[in-house]
Amino acid sequence: MGKPASSHRPLRSDARRNRDRIVDTARGLFAEHGPEVPLGTIARRAGIGTATLHRRFPTKDHLIAAVYADQYAHCVAVVDEALADPDPWRGFCHMVNEICVLQTADRTFTDAFLAKIPDTSELDDARQRTVGGLFALVARAKAVGRLRADFVPADLALSMAAVSGLAARYPRSAADTARRLAAYLLAAFAADHHGPELPPSPLTSRHLFEAAR
Repeated sequence: MGKPASSHRPLRSDARRNRDRIVDTARGLFAEHGPEVPLGTIARRAGIGTATLHRRFPTKDHLIAAVYADQYAHCVAVVDEALADPDPWRGFCHMVNEICVLQTADRTFTDAFLAKIPDTSELDDARQRTVGGLFALVARAKAVGRLRADFVPADLALSMAAVSGLAARYPRSAADTARRLAAYLLAAFAADHHGPELPPSPLTSRHLFEAAR
């Protein structure tokens, strides 16, 4: 009875190590080249066969989901914390600051968040919770008159894309740069901001946040 149990442990350990190696390798390659890196390249860099990679991750989307799982969990936690704040504007500001800084940790996550990859079961719940929470935060901040009336949820996506670009331009000071940009953005988002009228948004929430469909 004891012998079979012990013989299974190395297999589970090997499988876990292979999976971790694949995910770590993919994360590094995505950071360099984006999620378009071929699976064969990831397998070679990880030192495993493509068959092993496909056993762990049947499709590219499953691998992408695993690579970004931690970032999505962070997004969910940030949005939940913001929603729990009894002050809608303070919660909204907290969310904008934290999400902007998150983009600087991994620029390719912005692409994943903005739905350039199809949904997978691993990401679907986190994406739905995050996007639904973002919409709720916008609605709450508007309801108390603190967020400008012409703000649209797609403006959050534009902000994320802008921060991602700054992170690429100034990698050594990316987090500090993101915080400063977030402060400027929040000043512009405020209902009492005095400035020119915004032009119509060329993008919609449906285009940018496909997870909200």
